[in-house]
Amino acid sequence: MATLLYRLGRGAFRRRRWVTLAWAAVVLGVVLGAMSAGEAGDDSDSMPGIESQHAFDLINERFPGAEAEGADARIVLVAPDGRQVTASEYRAAIDTLVAEVADGPQVAAVSDPLDAATVSQDGSTAYATVTYEVTEDNVTDAGRADLTAAVERARTSGLTVEAGGGAVAGEPPAGIGEFLGIGVAAVVLLITFGSLAAAGLPLITAVVGVALTLASIVALGSALGMSTASGDLAMMIGIAVGVDYALLVVSRYREERAEGHDAREAAGLAVGTAGSAVVFAGLTVVIALAGLSVIGVPSLTKMGLAAAGAVVIAVLITLTLVPALCGFWPDALLARRVGKGRSAPSARRFRKGRSTPPARRLRGGPGRGAARRTREAGAWSVRWARFVQRRPVPVLLGSAVLLGALAVPALDLRLGMPGDEAKPTSTTERRAYDALADGFGPGFNGPLTVVVDARQADDPRSAVAAVSDRLAATAGVVSVAPPRFNAAKDTAVIQAVPATAPTSERTEELVRTIRDERHATESATGATFEVTGTTALNIDVARKMTDALIPYLLVVVGLAFLLLLVVFRSVLVPLKAVLGFLLSVGASFGALVTIFQNGHGAGLLGVEETGPVMSTMPLMLVGIVFGLAMDYQVFLVSRMREAVVHGERPAEAVVTGFRHSGRVVTAAAVIMTSVFAGFMTGGETLLKMVGFGLAVAVLFDAFVVRMAFVPAVLVLLGERAWWLPRRLDRLLPRVDVEGEALGRRTPAPALAAVPDTDRQDTVRA
Repeated sequence: MATLLYRLGRGAFRRRRWVTLAWAAVVLGVVLGAMSAGEAGDDSDSMPGIESQHAFDLINERFPGAEAEGADARIVLVAPDGRQVTASEYRAAIDTLVAEVADGPQVAAVSDPLDAATVSQDGSTAYATVTYEVTEDNVTDAGRADLTAAVERARTSGLTVEAGGGAVAGEPPAGIGEFLGIGVAAVVLLITFGSLAAAGLPLITAVVGVALTLASIVALGSALGMSTASGDLAMMIGIAVGVDYALLVVSRYREERAEGHDAREAAGLAVGTAGSAVVFAGLTVVIALAGLSVIGVPSLTKMGLAAAGAVVIAVLITLTLVPALCGFWPDALLARRVGKGRSAPSARRFRKGRSTPPARRLRGGPGRGAARRTREAGAWSVRWARFVQRRPVPVLLGSAVLLGALAVPALDLRLGMPGDEAKPTSTTERRAYDALADGFGPGFNGPLTVVVDARQADDPRSAVAAVSDRLAATAGVVSVAPPRFNAAKDTAVIQAVPATAPTSERTEELVRTIRDERHATESATGATFEVTGTTALNIDVARKMTDALIPYLLVVVGLAFLLLLVVFRSVLVPLKAVLGFLLSVGASFGALVTIFQNGHGAGLLGVEETGPVMSTMPLMLVGIVFGLAMDYQVFLVSRMREAVVHGERPAEAVVTGFRHSGRVVTAAAVIMTSVFAGFMTGGETLLKMVGFGLAVAVLFDAFVVRMAFVPAVLVLLGERAWWLPRRLDRLLPRVDVEGEALGRRTPAPALAAVPDTDRQDTVRA
């Protein structure tokens, strides 16, 4: 592996113009393909295998032309204190509002609140239902703008008028998101490298990778049924890993130059060693993201595969385009003292056309200058590694206790899908939600839809009536609407309003009660029925996500364990990596529950309403963070293993690993945290939840697990950390991530002995 990547890095450096042109051609071709691609389909929200989805499908089958998941909106009208919306003075304004909305684009029908009797008992609140000819994703901006304008005009009558529902919600307010991440990445890279060129190169390659990923999603969207929404996660992951992987290779390139290697040799060694770590780190991320497909949710599968594709592109760019760009600015990438010749005499000799020194033994062994060792020994990362080396037990116990304590609130984790109630009060959707809850009760915002299939009943109408009566008699149901039959009169839809809010635990218990007690009703009537609606769907999805979490963990962690077993040729090192990840992800769950569910500190993040954690959040968090955690594991521990392979004692190898990778891992973690935290700047609570969860997970894993827990365990284990049964050692393939083969290779010939073509290429570098 290392030798192959070494040759790839040297080749890309030498043929840098062709490599750069090839990537430019690929990007241009994909962009042109995206521009000519057909309109992408919607990301499927289908949830196979749950009752509420089956009931939705039954509605679509028995009520043709009226999609169960079609777009709708509710216009809520509230009279001033002491007045009623039914007063004659408001009649003209309501008629005008209904007429204007009915004439809007894509609108199928609008109910008049006074004629439909959708007025609260005290007459203070009423609502009109707007149904659309298209699904929520296909409601145009013009359609939303027309509805908003009609609502604004109706407010001049003195009524409080708000609009809610799926058709109203457009794109969430944009935060500074990726711009914040890129800005922080630029600052961190500049501080880390002290060179504008070295800081800019990872940003350039990351942007190229993300642009290629997003263009590919658009180009393939029509064929694969993947919309641009699938690109959100891909963009977030692509920026993070693109910068991190390039950062690792550029850092290694600078090390090799400081050791006296010429530019092309340094590029080859950087790709051969750090590039090997990038390949296997990328594979762990791909496994974790692609593993989302085992859950059986189409939208999650597409998001995971799109993000995995972004990682693959980032790895390919790091192995080829990064060394190629190093060839354009070979000395500009170095620290100022090296680039300007104030140190590294071998580099000065190289630039003067003299021969390069023989390639030294790789990391950590004899051959390093005493001055360089002294300078590096003063780094904060080495001082911290020495501290862990002296006190491994307190560090291990402290990190484990800290993360364990943070994970305790996760025991109360509740999953759900926050709706309009979680939006800021500045939005019309949230105000409409509150007005309906005040006028009609908290459960009115989340009615249960009961689909009755009476085809096998002797008397369909009587069977439906019996089901309706049974629903009305169920504790926790405050009202039941008259059944609506299909054209064949053998299927009916009944709306039941719970007494509690959609995200309440009591509502979940009510849905469970209705389903558990239906057997007697079905036996007596011959009709079957299923519970669906947005509220029931969210409950079913939460249960499906909970049930899928353990199998997903087993698949992803199992595959990654095998991969790390091959990389580190150790049983205990991968096991320790997995245990550390479980600690960090548990602490992340605890932090999410503390803020977004229990509300402690929610105001600091601008979260006005707390509730259950988003149903898909645990799986997304596990998948993304596991992959990224293994990135840090490979980056840091591969340097430790490299030192062990080259003869260092295990405890001293921990210090060597920190000496070379501590700063890089720190910079990578800060960059990735900033990218994720940037998504907290949007106005949507769900975006804040995703950004916060991923950001704190990276912080916990990088700075507590990888910087404290992992080195403490390695110091305590000593030689046993690298134990591998002999039989297993013979069975496992050797991939040489640490670059041992490169240390045994013949030293590079002097510059004068290099063929003319190579000499000219190197001198130009």
